[in-house]
Amino acid sequence: MKDKIIKSIKELLPYIIIFIVVLLIRAFIATPIKVNGNSMYKTLDGSEFMILNKLSKIERFDIVVVDSHSDELIKRIYGLPGEKISIENNTIYINDKKLEDIYANGETSDYESIILQDDEYFILGDNRTVSLDSRIIGPVKKKQIKGTTNFILYPFNRFGKLEK
Repeated sequence: MKDKIIKSIKELLPYIIIFIVVLLIRAFIATPIKVNGNSMYKTLDGSEFMILNKLSKIERFDIVVVDSHSDELIKRIYGLPGEKISIENNTIYINDKKLEDIYANGETSDYESIILQDDEYFILGDNRTVSLDSRIIGPVKKKQIKGTTNFILYPFNRFGKLEK
């Protein structure tokens, strides 16, 4: 009886290891996410499944998932820690220099000049007229950012990496 139990455990061990590895990867490295809403339109239409990378360095124009109270927001990084950011007449300024914004869809409402703290980022949705972003909720803290995403899993006709 004991030999039968040991044999069964040995047969199951590879599956148990695979299961544990998948759980660890999902918890600490990458996990699938679902895009909801159209605040990132034209880049994303709101029906995509993507991979969230929990280990990547955050850079300007990265698409990130932000934990905002009970919601997860998918937005794009514009302002980095320590930078001065303002928006005037549909133009974004970083440290008083005009930023070329190729992602904007719609008018970008004005935003008074602020200097981001060491752990703050300024996020905007690409679809500016409907986006709940830093213009409304203010800068987001680094600890609110769950990771970056730039790889579409589904729909299959869009499968692959998004270009910056």
